[in-house]
Amino acid sequence: MQGDNEIKFGTDGWRGIISDNFTFKNVRRIARAIALYYNQHSKGHVSMAVGFDTRFLSEQYAASLSDVLSQNGITVILSDRAIPTPALSFAVRRRKLTSGVMITASHNPGAYNGVKIKTASGGAAGVEVTDEVERLLAVDTVSETTTKGAVKTADLSKEYVKFLRSYIEFSKIKNARLRVLVDVMHGSGNGFIAQVLKGSRIKLEFMRPERNPWFGGLRPEPIPENLEETARRMKNEKFDICLVLDGDADRIAAVLPGGIFVSPQKILGLLALHLFQDRRMKGGVVKTIVGTNLLDSLTKDLGLKLYETPVGFKYISHLMDTEDILVGGEEAGGMGFKNYIPERDGTLAGLLLLEMIAYRKKSMPRILAEMEKKYGQYYYVRSDLKMKNPGVDIAGFKATKEILGKKVTGVKDYDGIKLTLSDGSWLMFRGSGTEPIMRVYAESTSLTKSKRLLALGEKMVLDLERRQDTV
Repeated sequence: MQGDNEIKFGTDGWRGIISDNFTFKNVRRIARAIALYYNQHSKGHVSMAVGFDTRFLSEQYAASLSDVLSQNGITVILSDRAIPTPALSFAVRRRKLTSGVMITASHNPGAYNGVKIKTASGGAAGVEVTDEVERLLAVDTVSETTTKGAVKTADLSKEYVKFLRSYIEFSKIKNARLRVLVDVMHGSGNGFIAQVLKGSRIKLEFMRPERNPWFGGLRPEPIPENLEETARRMKNEKFDICLVLDGDADRIAAVLPGGIFVSPQKILGLLALHLFQDRRMKGGVVKTIVGTNLLDSLTKDLGLKLYETPVGFKYISHLMDTEDILVGGEEAGGMGFKNYIPERDGTLAGLLLLEMIAYRKKSMPRILAEMEKKYGQYYYVRSDLKMKNPGVDIAGFKATKEILGKKVTGVKDYDGIKLTLSDGSWLMFRGSGTEPIMRVYAESTSLTKSKRLLALGEKMVLDLERRQDTV
């Protein structure tokens, strides 16, 4: 657990527990460090957009942060309402601002809030920015500028909706007679899909649309254990698909008729197929180190280049800024698309799934079945172990020679420890950058085997923690 005054950026920003280390004092500290960084590294006047989600006190934290930025000579455009993180990122790029800051803890539990920094391109700030911001927290100087900035409030949602409406092929989708359930998990993505699809024949029904900073006691992460009621509705009511957004609407999952959960890993494969085959778009595909082998099979068949990055969308953002990328995504549901900002967007991903159904004139269960028949059926599972000792040293796992009777044929250690077995299945261990959690991941072509791999991985971690605790 971070100390009261410790601010460390993880895979996607800094997050802390409200009234513990996420305080107004620390938000002002980080605002000052951000101001110092951009005043030192920018040519000309610095301008920034600030957005916030539906978490407890998010709008007040955003106002406080904006005030400090303005006191340091920065012109701030503050959102006048809760918005998705990609809406903030899009505003930065469209308005040609220096940077952006989003107050959100994304999919973390309701006790958390956080700060994300966005670059001028709209992507996630890399370590070259966040490491320097962390260093500047301890610098006892004032900003070099003596000119006070200003805070202007604005509706940043309209331009975002307008762009999404232009990105999708509305003429293709407007007559699709689909009944769609949208679970926004009490987050800031509420209503945006309806605005984009206004004038179409698609019938939308929203689930958990009201603001609830405690998220109904669940974390706003689109994973099966948080979607029991969603799955029940998909079993008992007649919807073609359910789109599920996380707390700040930059991640997606889906649930099909019968309550069948579609993981983001499969959605990324579906959308790569859609953009390449249906919309005739070109470019590479990006996955993270915990990405599914489905993408290896799919990209090889399509002749597309496959990139692999550490966990964290900032690495995908960098590739989208520097390479020709068609689509990039992470296992937790964040996906970014060509001809857009280098940022994940759950709302756009959901709209593209609906567009794929309209293009192919087939149900999503059938489209999914056809993809898995051709490229393989992979079963990806993950467990989040709460650790007494978040700093448990897993380096020794690299010496593992055999797992479940299969030889370990590959080891990757550039972000956690990933063990690949002779049959292509894999087991991986990685500490969370934002919570005292050790994540264990596994994938194989058998659900039973994936669960066995996961159970073994959990045992390895817990046994290791007990041994290290006794040393």
